Amino acid sequence: MMMWTAPDPAPNPRRVRMFLGVKGLNIAETNLSLMKREHKSVETLMRNPRGQVPFLELDDGYVIAETVSICRYLDELYPDPPLFGTTALERAETDMWIRRVETAFGTPLSLFWQHGHPRTAALVTQIPAMAEQAKSRAGEAMVWLDGQLAARQWLAGDRMTMADITLLSLIDFGGFIGIGLPETLTHLAAWHARATAVLVQAQ
Repeated sequence: MMMWTAPDPAPNPRRVRMFLGVKGLNIAETNLSLMKREHKSVETLMRNPRGQVPFLELDDGYVIAETVSICRYLDELYPDPPLFGTTALERAETDMWIRRVETAFGTPLSLFWQHGHPRTAALVTQIPAMAEQAKSRAGEAMVWLDGQLAARQWLAGDRMTMADITLLSLIDFGGFIGIGLPETLTHLAAWHARATAVLVQAQ
């Protein structure tokens, strides 16, 4: 297998790297430069028509794209430790939280990155008002997540799952682009410390 990816801090490639780290898996990587638009090359588009990374190329040439799909496939192949749950309810709860994190927090982060960050100014026609609204929505999402974590250690169940990995990758990316985790959100900050410790221990 070959993982076509990009260097940190790109959040989706990093999310898969986090997953692999917690699983203790080593998969060969080919890194593409996003700034040089290598993910949009003819060679890459032949493998993944969406022109996005990461994607996993299997030994027979079949390609699996999208971060959650890649990680779910590998979780099925290598089930220990289980990061999507072991029962129907656990898997549903993990999926629920992945979607909540992606839509409530990941979407405004992406919009702010596109419309409010200088590194993307040459790639898109930026709309400053959209960036301001996106930053506000991302802040609201963090407040909501802080409340949800007031009475639990992890997002889904009693152990770290793919939902936590998804949120960790986005929280860290938010800090990189200028939407940091406020110190006042103590529950979210404590969760971030726990999740980061698991990741560090796995490395």
